[in-house]
Amino acid sequence: MKLTDEQFVKIIDYIIETTGLKRFQVENCVALLQGDATVPFIARYRKELTGELDEVQIRQVEEQLHYFCELEDRKQTILHSIEEQGKLTPELRQLIVTSCKKTELEDFYLPYKPKRRTKAIIARERGLEPLADLIAAQELVSGSLHDVAEPFVSPERDVPDATAALEGAGHILAERLSDDAVARDLVRRLTAEQGVISSRVASDKKDQVTKFEMYYDYQEPLKAVPSHRMLAMRRGEKEEVLYLSICAPVEEILAGLRARLIKGTSIFTPLLEAVVQDAYKRLIAPSIEVELRLASKERADEAAIAVFAQNLRNLLLAPPAGGKRVLGIDPGFRTGSKLAVIDATGRFCEHATIYPHIGEGRLPQARQELLRLCESHDIEMIAIGNGTAGREMESFSRETLSAAGRTIPVVSVSEAGASVYSASEIAREEFPDLDLTIRGAISIGRRLQDPLAELVKIDPKSIGVGQYQHDVNQSMLKKALDGVVESCVNYVGVDLNTASWALLSHVSGVGSSLSKAIVKYRDENGAFSSRKELLKVPRLGNKAYEQAAGFLRIRDGRYPLDNSAVHPERYKLVESMAADMGVPLQQLVAEPTLIARIDLKRYVSGDVGLPTLNDILAELRKPGLDPRSQFQTAAFRDDLREISDLREGMLLQGVVTNVTAFGAFVDIGVHQDGLVHISHLANRYVKNPHDAVKAGQLVRVKVLSADVQRKRISLSIKEAGQD
Repeated sequence: MKLTDEQFVKIIDYIIETTGLKRFQVENCVALLQGDATVPFIARYRKELTGELDEVQIRQVEEQLHYFCELEDRKQTILHSIEEQGKLTPELRQLIVTSCKKTELEDFYLPYKPKRRTKAIIARERGLEPLADLIAAQELVSGSLHDVAEPFVSPERDVPDATAALEGAGHILAERLSDDAVARDLVRRLTAEQGVISSRVASDKKDQVTKFEMYYDYQEPLKAVPSHRMLAMRRGEKEEVLYLSICAPVEEILAGLRARLIKGTSIFTPLLEAVVQDAYKRLIAPSIEVELRLASKERADEAAIAVFAQNLRNLLLAPPAGGKRVLGIDPGFRTGSKLAVIDATGRFCEHATIYPHIGEGRLPQARQELLRLCESHDIEMIAIGNGTAGREMESFSRETLSAAGRTIPVVSVSEAGASVYSASEIAREEFPDLDLTIRGAISIGRRLQDPLAELVKIDPKSIGVGQYQHDVNQSMLKKALDGVVESCVNYVGVDLNTASWALLSHVSGVGSSLSKAIVKYRDENGAFSSRKELLKVPRLGNKAYEQAAGFLRIRDGRYPLDNSAVHPERYKLVESMAADMGVPLQQLVAEPTLIARIDLKRYVSGDVGLPTLNDILAELRKPGLDPRSQFQTAAFRDDLREISDLREGMLLQGVVTNVTAFGAFVDIGVHQDGLVHISHLANRYVKNPHDAVKAGQLVRVKVLSADVQRKRISLSIKEAGQD
């Protein structure tokens, strides 16, 4: 949605109020977003314009902009609807136009919203609206209700007596109160602030043992319930194990509604008391409960998605082993273990299948084949999937290498999502003639070389680092996870000459269509020699080039800055620095001592400030350096392969596989992750588990308990002496 000048001013004021950012930051950020600039590009290359806003802040502005645009579209729809009914007053128009909340906007629209055939509509059809108006005026302090209603009795209109007339008028008044924006806001506010969510077990599940037992008879303040409990209760309700309800402060709400409807003492007061009760219990309470349950679900979704996003970020930015020749192994028992050789650039070379776990007779052949592949391809590392037969394959590989006098590192690699990749369109395009299991072995090997480059080929939801990821809003989840992938890919940078189209598609300004065009051009014309050559790719114009170029790298290219995060728009500036130093550009990039002598203040100009200049110098000091941390591997004990092998008090090394709101799961090499409860994450109070650990982190843990039957392992980092 392109904003008008009036809308632009309104959205700027709205975002400033909701974010607390400065006006120039918001104005420039919104203008850039409206100009189709991406979040990574704005954060990295437009720091002067935004006052150095980071990606989180820019995405917040982007979300508020999206919310505002949706709000404006909805306003137009509502105004058109009410105008068609001939009921749009200047006062109502002003209320709608100035509204800044979707719930408030819908409250204003509710009295005019087309409804199904309600009791109030039927009463109006029977001619009882004038009676309702008479009662609402509350002007009579003496007399009989039946006398007031008698003129509205009409057997032909199905109003047989005064009692029926009063009942119908009451329905009209109840609907009016239910449609009143102030009344609804009062009920919503009091229920949200003081309401209690309750869960109880379904009668036919009382004696059953389920994973929802703690919620069989449970209550908690609605505003305080954490995301994981809300999502767990909702899942229990979905599976028909639990019934959920919200208990509101009824008496306080009814008092507020009475004050809204009843003006003083009149002969209509008892009737209006009944109207308040009916309006709340029949109309307002059910509607507000649905609304608040949805709102609490949305809050829980946001929290769960934030957990998933943080875990995904940590996993994608896991340290790469780098350009090593790797033997990837997808282990198995009966069907054998699939071996795939990957060269230093990730290119598939050869595959084989061995059967080391189904009888002594197959062992010699399996050992011989493993050693043959290692020797003929000069393998530097072995990556083994951590699923079925993973530990057995690790032991077999180490024993075989040791007996042969070889010292090749053997690393356990998470194979979460590998089967999804194997059957994907991307895998079929890459390896159309290979079996799914061989593709899985290739993926495992590549994950060791570069987790980011391989994991971007898989739907993030399949990687298995989420919390109730199938229960949350899927479009919100996809948007958040796509944002994480985009952020990580552009943070690390992408080798233009080796990256797959899947990886290139996440580069700022590229997308899947252009990424395939880039790969096709590369296949037809050979490796790119410069960033500028990108402009020769069909359909890749100046805008896409501006957004993407700084995040693409050309290793060993003719121009040294093409292997850095320095944007091409600043090449002339860096060349001026080299000229002022009296050295060639190549020498400036290669000698940190020269860079230290540059006086940045000399180069500050209209659109280039110190933030950009400091970024340029940082890149000149380490062009092409991978920002991810150094690669490390966990050392699992060879004598521990199953839960039954664990003993209370054991001190072990493990890898954090998933972080949730209630703790962290750790792989200790027994095919079942153990849980470190939040209370055992550190020797200090931990409010957010992400403050203590992150996915992919190596940790030392102590075994607190191991339940073989339930497959539950309880671990402690705190008691293992690691903080």
